[in-house]
Amino acid sequence: MRIKAEQLHQQLHSQLAPLYTIFGHEPLLVIEAADLIRKCARQQGFSEHEIFTVDHHFRWSDILYAGGNLSLFGDRKILDIRIPSGKPGREGSKTIESYCLTLPQNTVTLITLPKMDKQSQSTKWFKVIEHTGVMVPIYPVTRAQLPAWIKQRLGLQQQTADSNSLQFIADNVEGNLLAAHHEVQKLALLYPQGSLTFEQVKNAILDVARYDVYQLSEAMAAFDPNRYTRILTGLQGEGTAPPLILAALAEQIRQLIFLRKGLDRGIPPAQLLKSARIWGDRQKTAISAARRISVGRLLQGLIHAAKIDRINKGALKGNTADIWHELLQLGLNIISRQSIVSNNQR
Repeated sequence: MRIKAEQLHQQLHSQLAPLYTIFGHEPLLVIEAADLIRKCARQQGFSEHEIFTVDHHFRWSDILYAGGNLSLFGDRKILDIRIPSGKPGREGSKTIESYCLTLPQNTVTLITLPKMDKQSQSTKWFKVIEHTGVMVPIYPVTRAQLPAWIKQRLGLQQQTADSNSLQFIADNVEGNLLAAHHEVQKLALLYPQGSLTFEQVKNAILDVARYDVYQLSEAMAAFDPNRYTRILTGLQGEGTAPPLILAALAEQIRQLIFLRKGLDRGIPPAQLLKSARIWGDRQKTAISAARRISVGRLLQGLIHAAKIDRINKGALKGNTADIWHELLQLGLNIISRQSIVSNNQR
């Protein structure tokens, strides 16, 4: 049975299940969910705690032995199985399936996994643990969700902030949720309970945002020049290789060209998005951008990208500073008002 992370607290207090599985790639939220399960189990008398971390030298028989081995003192226990790779292998898969068929009594088993792709989630062992116990998928907090997440965390420490302050915090911690957690906690140490002013927030919050090249291409497609500039500056500061950035931007432009030409031919957006392999939250942004930008402007963007590639390879005169400047101009030219197609042009 799958439940949302926000439903875990209620489920634990209604009935403690014998098996819990947590998976996701947001370390802070995975840790918090696991801590909540362990805390609830300890409160209900599961005082013994055994941890098994699966690596190349791990003996899967140890789990079966631990599950069947009763405590000398009759204590109930927590069996904590951590699989960092998310790939138990053939022996591990069979062991997990066998273990789930006869879950040990007086034991709460907690399995922790990383982010699992669709192929991994379709394996037999994964399906077995999903149907045997309670499964809690942990999803990343998106940029749009981040201000509300920060607001909720501030509320836990009896503090509030206005929308501008929340957005300021979000901009400075984006892509680094663990750092966001620490920055929010720091506000509780620095200031008393109650409403925080923007000046207090600004003075306390450090710029700990972490970006990737795909966030940059999304900012370009979303027509957000300020965010595009901020992310590009962040990537430069982190030492990201310009060719990686250029590849992501060029791929985004090619996708938009494909979508725009398809829309002009009357092909349904859903069909185009599937063909372009664009999923989830990116779909709405991509279609909106394709409708707003002319094919001509997008083709100019590809020509500009080719120029940057030649500079990077030494075929055109230019230095590192020139490359970063050109990457900035590439995105801003796509985002600029002149690139937006008027209704009369469509």
